[in-house]
Amino acid sequence: MTLTARLRDLPVGVSVARDARGLSALSDPGCSAVAWSRSPSDAALRRLDAQDPATLPRGRLILPVAAVAEAVGHLCDISGLAHGPARDWLVADVADLARDFAALTTSPYMRVRLDVISTNACRKFHVDAVTARLVCTYRGTGTQYGVAANSGDPEQIFTMQTGMPILLRGTLWPVQPATGLVHRSPPIEGTGETRLVLVLDPISAEDAPV
Repeated sequence: MTLTARLRDLPVGVSVARDARGLSALSDPGCSAVAWSRSPSDAALRRLDAQDPATLPRGRLILPVAAVAEAVGHLCDISGLAHGPARDWLVADVADLARDFAALTTSPYMRVRLDVISTNACRKFHVDAVTARLVCTYRGTGTQYGVAANSGDPEQIFTMQTGMPILLRGTLWPVQPATGLVHRSPPIEGTGETRLVLVLDPISAEDAPV
């Protein structure tokens, strides 16, 4: 079932954005997360899904927002991801998401993390120790989230579609709505699945490396 088809079923505290302007809902008092319902390139996602996992880009960088595209291109060069429409789309999409997230958070720098995951990394439901975070899965199962009751796991688990970003408030956000929203990476160890995941964290000028 598509994200759009089940909008009414989303838990309290999760808003849906149709475009970059809708991401501003993250600042609403009762909002814990914004799921971005968009139409990524199916052809590019299929091509990424068919890649040898060894060629998928990975790395962690803190850099000015304007430098994200060039940096992701370098990561693709290092991993050996071949030039072509899928790579071009990935590089441009990461740069676009970084720009939109930076505009929302008024952050001149961004921590960019591309992870290639085949284990149960971050499989426990949690809230990140950041102000806000954007997560987008380009290959494999998307981020899972739900409302936890009494510090346990959610009874109902929602899964983001591949290629659709989710913006999440962290524990350092000034105001925390009492929604109980938590998230995790899906447990995939032993399934043979490999995920390609983008994580963006806004970085202030004061916290950026000199």
